[in-house]
Amino acid sequence: MRPKEVADWMKIDTDLPSTPDGSWLTMMRRVAAFHHKHAFSSEDSNGHDMGYRIALTIEELGELSAAITKGKPSHEAAEELADLLILILGHSLAMNIDLESEFHTKMDKIMTRKARRGNLGIRVTEYGEE
Repeated sequence: MRPKEVADWMKIDTDLPSTPDGSWLTMMRRVAAFHHKHAFSSEDSNGHDMGYRIALTIEELGELSAAITKGKPSHEAAEELADLLILILGHSLAMNIDLESEFHTKMDKIMTRKARRGNLGIRVTEYGEE
C-alpha cells in the first residue's frame, strides 16, 4: 500500500537525502517529518484543518504574486513557490490522498484535451457548449 498518512510516511527510512534528488519519496517524507515534528494532525494544532490550510495557501499565493508583480529577485519568487508546494504536499497528508497517483491520473486526462486561446492566453480545460 502506498503511504498517505503522516504515520505511514514516518515508517519510511529516515536516511533519505535532505538535498534535491528528484524523488517524490524524498519530498513527501520530508513534508511528513515536518508535520510529525509539529503535530499538525493533533486536535490542538488545527494543522490539518483544511479551511485553515486553504487560508495559508491563499496567503502564500499572494506572496508569490507580490514577488512577481513587484519585480523582486527570482530567488524570492522561487522561495514562495516552494512554500506553495510544501503546503500542497501537506494538504495531501491532511486529506489522506495519494497525490502522486492523482497527479498522474490528472495528467493523463488533461493530455487528451485541446487548448483554446482566451483573452489572456492559452487554456486547457474541459469546455461545455457555449
